[in-house]
Amino acid sequence: MPIAPPKFTSAAWDKLPAPLRRKLASSGGRRLVRFAPAAVLALATTQITYFICFSVLAMTGRSAGAAGWLAGAAVSYGVSRWAWERKGKPRLLRETLPFVAISLVVGIVLTEASHFGYREAAALGLHGTAHIVFVQGFFLAANCFTFGIRFVIFHFVLFADRDAKGLGVEDA
Repeated sequence: MPIAPPKFTSAAWDKLPAPLRRKLASSGGRRLVRFAPAAVLALATTQITYFICFSVLAMTGRSAGAAGWLAGAAVSYGVSRWAWERKGKPRLLRETLPFVAISLVVGIVLTEASHFGYREAAALGLHGTAHIVFVQGFFLAANCFTFGIRFVIFHFVLFADRDAKGLGVEDA
């Protein structure tokens, strides 16, 4: 079943400016359109877990950040394979381990961003809802930043088509 009804998709597509349609019709654009909902799902999982750990369970900035990242990474792996149309058993050395390595780096960035946001909110004297909103927003901004970097790495390195030959230069 398609994500959006065909009539809705077609109407929305026709409203886009022609240069944007050309970009989105490219290989990278198609992957971005497919990766975006997957990333939103992983982001929602991360943010909800982070909110529960930070606000409800009163965990520290680092532990809440690490818990949020771990929940999002688990979802991200499955939906990233879907976004790049990978089927069957994952290749350990070419796909799984590089994904884990990238995720660990992202985990470090998000955990430290969470800690930094928590400390900055305290330094600003924020309490209650203002403190929660500031820290959650800081963590969200770090997540958005890492999304862009992960997309580029996934598209051009990790899930790049191995069958494509050359860089678009025709053999003479």
